[in-house]
Amino acid sequence: MVYNLSMTNKKITQKNYTKICEVYQLVIPVETGILIPEDDSVRLLSQILEELFYTKLNEAYSSQGRNPVVEPKILFKILVYAYMNDIYSSRKIEKACKRDINFMWLLQGNPVPDHATIARFRSKRLVDVVDDLFNQFVEKLKTYGEIDFKNIFIDGTKIEANANKYTFVWKKSTERFKAKLHEKIKKIIEEINFEFETEYIIPEPKAEVLYLQNILDFLNENKESNNIEFVHGKGKRKTKVQRFIESISEAIERLNKYDNYSKIFDGRNSFSKTDQDSTFMHMKEDHMRNSQLKPGYNMQIGVEGEYIVGLDISSERSDQLTFIPFLKKLREKLSQIFNSVTADAGYESEENYMYLESTGQNTFIKPQTYESMKKRSFKNNISKRENMNYDETNDEYICHNSKKLKVIDNKIRKSKSGYQASVTVYECEDCDACQYKPKCTKAKGNKKLYVSKKFIQKRLKSLENITSSEGIMLRTNRSIQVEGAFGVLKEDHGFRRFLTKGKINVKTEFTLLCFGYDINKFHNKIQNNRCRILLHEIKAS
Repeated sequence: MVYNLSMTNKKITQKNYTKICEVYQLVIPVETGILIPEDDSVRLLSQILEELFYTKLNEAYSSQGRNPVVEPKILFKILVYAYMNDIYSSRKIEKACKRDINFMWLLQGNPVPDHATIARFRSKRLVDVVDDLFNQFVEKLKTYGEIDFKNIFIDGTKIEANANKYTFVWKKSTERFKAKLHEKIKKIIEEINFEFETEYIIPEPKAEVLYLQNILDFLNENKESNNIEFVHGKGKRKTKVQRFIESISEAIERLNKYDNYSKIFDGRNSFSKTDQDSTFMHMKEDHMRNSQLKPGYNMQIGVEGEYIVGLDISSERSDQLTFIPFLKKLREKLSQIFNSVTADAGYESEENYMYLESTGQNTFIKPQTYESMKKRSFKNNISKRENMNYDETNDEYICHNSKKLKVIDNKIRKSKSGYQASVTVYECEDCDACQYKPKCTKAKGNKKLYVSKKFIQKRLKSLENITSSEGIMLRTNRSIQVEGAFGVLKEDHGFRRFLTKGKINVKTEFTLLCFGYDINKFHNKIQNNRCRILLHEIKAS
């Protein structure tokens, strides 16, 4: 293509830059694909995603309206490739489609989608189908020989939400404010009864709003019957009726707000006003090193063969409570369960042990006391149950002073999830004159032990598993594979904060990130001749 138009200083400001060009030959390749290397990851991505079924994605579009400008499958390819290359903003993705030859190749001659189309596709079209597409890909990895549903490594990390850091809403504070409001309401009702000789009773907290509405109706009727005019501003004296109406109205508004907060908490202790699904958590990436709380999500992933094969999002701060929901979702979505589960000490609980036993999966969970038991301070601590002798015949513990701790009670301990654990209570026969009491217990009376026998049994079994040769191999691979995956996502890809808000949108965004991670991993393994290697061998010391 030859341009032969003279350029002047006056023409430089024209919007159409082709009209100000000097004479030169502009060469454009006929096929952009010839410029992309044969071993480029974009070719692998296109081939893999081409093999998936997009029935559910196509159903997300209305059959009544006009057809989308860009085929949904192509838009999905573009999104995944963007996340593979650390491009998360819809505006930056649009720019990449205009400038990057790999994105142009994926578009296949279709018009460039604008940022609004990309954002709408990610937040509306994909939310209900991205799980299905990801699970299809995981099953594909099975056919490639890259996973075999044998060993899954589980871990979690906290990622900051797209929410304001200073919009705290705390459950305890809300309950305290509501209690103060209840006391204020009592005084107002007493004043109303005194003023109007009524007999309104103090309402129960659950029925406060409806009861106060009845009182408000009575006050409004009094206002109308006595032709009372409300006044506002400085120097104006309000009537008692006006003050009562304003106080009751304010109380109703605040009660409704606190009731709404209670629904949003849903078992949590906090949330952010700008992203109500997020919870305030301690982040490891605390640049100020002052244990600052930030709104975030607890992201759970399962890894096999270095691939992320499952993911979930939780508002729970503790990994312990995310374990079973995560495994249940894996069972529902994938064609088979994993033979063994390996996790760190943060997942240890009786409930989690019992769940793995019910599913027939081998347990490789590190006990919470595993590292501390190696220390001299732990071994010399006479207060620890582990350092006491146990008489199995009589079901008694023998303390450092040869005193017996006998069974005095059996209790049921209920967890946050509703799981009920049986706890046996042991009490020392006499600690009053014991010279070791200051080192053994801080209790005023006798030393007590609260022991879950079932939990101890499962912990010992798990300890036996993780200290075996297989267990050492799996624990080493857990550190390499699942912690390595988080390291790549957060450090290499720089993904430390979500761009979207709400649990559904956040999960979609994280799924796209994991999609990109897996395809990058597959590409690297192919290029380095590491395919079908699922475990790292332990190097001899």
